Amino acid sequence: MSQTNQIIVPHLWYDKEAKEAAEFYTSIFPDSKITNITSIHDTPSGDSDIVSFELWGQKFMAISAGPYFKINPSVSFIVNFDPSREKRASEKITEVWNKLSEGGTALMPLDKYPFSEKYGWIQDKYGLSWQLMLTNPEGEERPAIVPSLLFVGNQCGNAEEAVNFYISVFKNAKRGHIARYTNGMEPDKEGTIMFSDFSIENQWFVAMDSAHEHKFSFNEAISFMVYCDNQEEIDYYWEKLSAVPESEQCGWLKDQFGVSWQIVPSEMNEMMSKSTPEQRARVTQAFLKMKKFDLVELRKAYEG
Repeated sequence: MSQTNQIIVPHLWYDKEAKEAAEFYTSIFPDSKITNITSIHDTPSGDSDIVSFELWGQKFMAISAGPYFKINPSVSFIVNFDPSREKRASEKITEVWNKLSEGGTALMPLDKYPFSEKYGWIQDKYGLSWQLMLTNPEGEERPAIVPSLLFVGNQCGNAEEAVNFYISVFKNAKRGHIARYTNGMEPDKEGTIMFSDFSIENQWFVAMDSAHEHKFSFNEAISFMVYCDNQEEIDYYWEKLSAVPESEQCGWLKDQFGVSWQIVPSEMNEMMSKSTPEQRARVTQAFLKMKKFDLVELRKAYEG
């Protein structure tokens, strides 16, 4: 089932491998396909491939835009193998694990854990990390793929505040499960978030705190694109989410927790994929000068 009106789309930044990575992922997950590949020219990173793809019905976008940011496990993707939806869920999880393991690194081995009969956390050869989980079919249903935010370092302990913040900013929002660390789970502090999930714009996300020593934190390599229908929505999200003025660039912003978002007009996809090379070049040159996107200016550039 494809979420046709998916409003929030994870965006992956690669040096040169966007197309190759998208081909790799779409070959591994069921119900997956590359939907569009567009090249834009004369950007600060030179020529960039922009790849739109779907994995198990969840939309993603990837860009090859130079070695500026490196994907790390602060944002990972939980993949729910639900026996009530998926025949051979247990075999399938092993197959997917084996494919993602080629050239990858296991962060938590595929094994039985208190919270799942079969679970593993793997960082693949492109640096992207996946938490594969055999889901308990008794529980409330969740989508096959759910982005997960790990609050570490100076953000550790902020997961709950972040969930409350996102629920207040986005529409169609609700809370899901919450599990807290208990006494004796050091270095994690009692009461901080071991696991919680929440839905914004009808899309599920996970948030977790971890006090363990991690050599990474949120960065621009994984951001979330928010598609807006009009300038009013663009202005609203920009004002609510942007907390780091020097990170504002080409529709990108950073929130108070260090998570990167791109606030983009819904029609941007059409402007970039169903356009002539001249139109695309004009739109690219227009948006490279912007911080927050100005829809009127983008349309002018598009229409020439």
